[in-house]
Amino acid sequence: MLAAFGLTLLMVPHPEPTALPDLADRMGRLAPVAGVVGGALLLVALVPRTFITLAAGAIFGALEGAAYALGAALLAAAIGFAVGRVLGREFVAERVRGRLARLDRWFTRQSVLGVVTVRLLPISGFGLVSYGYGTTGARVLPFLVGSVIASAPTAFGYAAVGAAVTGPDEFNWFAAAPASLGFIAGAVLLARWWRAERRSHR
Repeated sequence: MLAAFGLTLLMVPHPEPTALPDLADRMGRLAPVAGVVGGALLLVALVPRTFITLAAGAIFGALEGAAYALGAALLAAAIGFAVGRVLGREFVAERVRGRLARLDRWFTRQSVLGVVTVRLLPISGFGLVSYGYGTTGARVLPFLVGSVIASAPTAFGYAAVGAAVTGPDEFNWFAAAPASLGFIAGAVLLARWWRAERRSHR
């Protein structure tokens, strides 16, 4: 499936980045829908979320671009989780033993905070994490909520940068500010996760 996604990305025609704002203007009210759906499909095809968020900011502006990027992240998380659950959960549940079984139970017990922590860890891309979560016993609602919360800080930051590319004199510092909060939240979550792991080992 992932190979088919990759071949499709290579074979379909790609619009020039500079032509994207004009294309969005011609699409009118359908442009946000196309941006969210198109961004979600690119995410499940393992295109890095950074590029999609930068493009959303360049096309729609800082705040609207961040909102549409978050919508794409939510939709992509749901699609990836569903694919992983349908295609991989039964296979994993029948074969995990020992430490992998304990890891699967950890994912099953996870709250929104746990999902945010995993999303902020630099372990893999957005799409692969979504597929992987689907193969575990994780619950879908905490996964989706945690995915959006973890994506929000960088969505605002990268969208502001993307908007600044097309409008250098209109950089929105208020839109970029959540990115710094995301780094702080990530550090706090990582520290809490590390302490929890050490307590569990003891």
